[in-house]
Amino acid sequence: MMEQQESSEDVVMTRIGQAIMLLHGGDREEARNRFAALWSEIGEDGDPLHRCTLAHYMADTQDDAAAELAWDLRALSAADGLSDERVAQHHATLAVRAFYPSLHLNLAADYVKLRRPEAARVHLDRARAATGTLADDGYGNGIRDAIERLEERLTGELGPGPVPGQFP
Repeated sequence: MMEQQESSEDVVMTRIGQAIMLLHGGDREEARNRFAALWSEIGEDGDPLHRCTLAHYMADTQDDAAAELAWDLRALSAADGLSDERVAQHHATLAVRAFYPSLHLNLAADYVKLRRPEAARVHLDRARAATGTLADDGYGNGIRDAIERLEERLTGELGPGPVPGQFP
């Protein structure tokens, strides 16, 4: 029974991966359709790894910034319910804490689009604080660079934020 369950979980991750390939190949609409169908199967109470992964990428298919934010919040909520053991079942070298820099970076970007600089800064700070979990590789460096670019954009558009520990 356990082998069968793990096998079905692998099938779901494979289907999510196929939709991700469509997204990266430029077919946002088909990726969005497949993610929506999978979300209907998985549901709000499904496997946190499935929900986190799917919501993280479903956000990238959205045309509306508020819808993108809603999916990114779902991804963060699912990550909060995810265990390292479950992640290791999917990939032995992954840890949940390594998801947070990207999840918070995406939320910060969403809030910038929605012109909510205070919320953007909160998530940008959380993304930066979580980067210690990232390796010094292409992925980790890409996330760190994206954090810096978003910080520059946020500062350029809205001016520098408050200094931590100081009151306005």
